[in-house]
Amino acid sequence: MLRIVRWLLVVALLIAIGLWPVVATPIALAATGAAVILSLIPAPVWVTAGLIAWWKHQPTPAS
Repeated sequence: MLRIVRWLLVVALLIAIGLWPVVATPIALAATGAAVILSLIPAPVWVTAGLIAWWKHQPTPAS
């Protein structure tokens, strides 16, 4: 019984290792695409957008 379990674990490990590049490729491509899109927008635009968002969603002071 223990031998069967060990073989199943070896098979599962080989499947996981063999399929990892196939699974990781779309994630890496999405991250690369997001980085490219984010790098196209200049930093002052990001800072201005952040300040506007902070200003619009600023908590109201308690009276």
